Amino acid sequence: MSDDESLPAGWEKRLSRSTGQHYYLNIYTKASQWEKPDKPADSAGAGNGKATEEPDEVQCYHLLVKHSGSRRPSSWREQTITRSKSEALELVKSYREQIVSGEASFGDLASKYSDCSSAKRNGDLGPFSRGTMQKPFEEAAFALKVGEISQPVDTDSGVHIIYRVA
Repeated sequence: MSDDESLPAGWEKRLSRSTGQHYYLNIYTKASQWEKPDKPADSAGAGNGKATEEPDEVQCYHLLVKHSGSRRPSSWREQTITRSKSEALELVKSYREQIVSGEASFGDLASKYSDCSSAKRNGDLGPFSRGTMQKPFEEAAFALKVGEISQPVDTDSGVHIIYRVA
């Protein structure tokens, strides 16, 4: 791959097995991102000595509902997803309502209904740092306090609700 030489130090270009798209991996922290990096990889993570209250990483669970306009409209649950974006949004809102009301747990609904492979872990994405997830997802996840559940979040993958656990 000829454009690797132009990558800043500490980054590798990789191919995503799930999407077929290229992503960029920080070889020190193993954090990945879709956007091509414009500065050398930080071996300590996002620290960079900035005086900020924001954590270097968060841990979240999520529940993803894909729709026909998703970048990959298929999942472990359905070969071809045909629901509209508004139908996906309505499903996500109903799942959020069930969780907030105590009718169902986040993990139970994520394991049954999420179109992400993280469903087999009750939606657990594990810890991640900035630059790892799609921008709208990342911004929502980092804005949550531990124990909070987001409103519906729209990304190229579909519609999510996010539950921050750490």
